[in-house]
Amino acid sequence: VQLQASGGGSVQAGGSLRLSCAASGRTFSSYNMGWFRQAPGKEREFVATIRRGGGSTYYADSVKGRFTISRDDANTVYLQMNSLKPEDTAVYYCAARSRLDTHFYYYYSYDYDYWGQGTLVTVSS
Repeated sequence: VQLQASGGGSVQAGGSLRLSCAASGRTFSSYNMGWFRQAPGKEREFVATIRRGGGSTYYADSVKGRFTISRDDANTVYLQMNSLKPEDTAVYYCAARSRLDTHFYYYYSYDYDYWGQGTLVTVSS
């Protein structure tokens, strides 16, 4: 599985961006997908996840109500980011989990099997 993230850029606080993550492979719908981010000098942190089949979603408290994760039938997962804050500045990574389910949601990096290359989001005040 190869993941290609795009859509990052520079935006002012309060603005919006939509990230996309295009996945290769015929079994995309069977993967749990996630978005993580890593700010300069900080560890990678969980942002959002969407279960295989496209239903349930789960968010980090820091983005809840502002970010929306979704997926389509064309092997793409999205992260709509609204009301952006300077503290949202980070490199954003998409990730895919192909292993069998052991939990309902996955919000640790080690839960995921494949990673995209990252896309930089910069939010200025």
